[in-house]
Amino acid sequence: MKSMRTMKLLATSILSLVVVLSSGALHAERLKDLVSIAGVRDNQLLGYGLVVGLNGSGDNTSQAQFTVQSLKSMLSRLGITLPDNVNPKVKNVAAVIVSAVLPSFSKPGQAIDVTVSSIGNAKSLRGGMLLMTPLKGIDGTVYAVAQGNLVVGGFGASGNDGSKITVNIPSVGRIPNGASVERTVISSFAQGKSIIFNLHNADFTTANRLANAVNGYLGPDVAAPIDASSIRISAPIDPAKRVSFISMLENLTIDPGSASAKVIVNSRTGTVVINQNVKVMPAAITHGSMTVTIRERPKATQPVPFGETAVVPKSDILVNTGNNRMFYFDPGVDLNDIVRAVNQVGAAPGDLMAILEALKEAGALHAELIII
Repeated sequence: MKSMRTMKLLATSILSLVVVLSSGALHAERLKDLVSIAGVRDNQLLGYGLVVGLNGSGDNTSQAQFTVQSLKSMLSRLGITLPDNVNPKVKNVAAVIVSAVLPSFSKPGQAIDVTVSSIGNAKSLRGGMLLMTPLKGIDGTVYAVAQGNLVVGGFGASGNDGSKITVNIPSVGRIPNGASVERTVISSFAQGKSIIFNLHNADFTTANRLANAVNGYLGPDVAAPIDASSIRISAPIDPAKRVSFISMLENLTIDPGSASAKVIVNSRTGTVVINQNVKVMPAAITHGSMTVTIRERPKATQPVPFGETAVVPKSDILVNTGNNRMFYFDPGVDLNDIVRAVNQVGAAPGDLMAILEALKEAGALHAELIII
């Protein structure tokens, strides 16, 4: 009974996901929610540094030699020289990788968030402070410098008997506004006589509708689709006028083209998402299962008076074929009919995946089946 309630709950969850997916493409959306501007992008930054001030939860320096080398190098830059044969045994230091995202148009002096991750055997970064760490782009240039106290959401505890517990990840922390931008990334935004809008989801219909909407608003031949993903738009050369120009465009609304028919199956979690354009050809499906239950009931017997008691094995074998019911899909049935039929036959998400794969193999499913 409990399994049946679980099955119905899973089926209801699938239907909810489907409704959310299908209802999202039925209204007009702003251009700023559909496109990005070519040349306007974030940039990834990376750096190597040290976290100090840990309460004995840092790297084991007898094993993590790179932490010792980094510590000696830092002390040397501060004017403290240690002998070559002296390796400090400290447990309050951890070697870390520092990563950040530099937003487009960031200017020197602005602050960005950073993520700090241990690369040694530190148990926790809680309570630590990141020392000044340069953050470089892919070209090797320093674009920001990070430093500050870490905020760690996880923690761990251990006992003398070897038992331990960990909540979240204590070896990763964040520093809000922990890096200061030192250099601006040159953007191509103000260059050329045109700008290019790139759709988040490539679609020929959406690209054509976007170009028509811009031409209808500004005049003919202002915008032209390049392909299913990009639209070229003539724009003012002056940067100030270009900003005002894009401000007008990004608030235009269009009806994006409906997505192609897709069925997405997550084989690990059993989640199935079907969008509203999925159709099936005539098909008949039967669903059911056979359950075999073997129950041992040994029986004690005493054959003759004052004889030895013997145990006689006895097995009960029960076979349950379940309710094998068949349902039929009419030509061109839509999403609601599919979900209703599958729920009526009592299929679990795992069975639904098998049904969809069978429909695809039979050529009755007119949709792209994606298994992740």
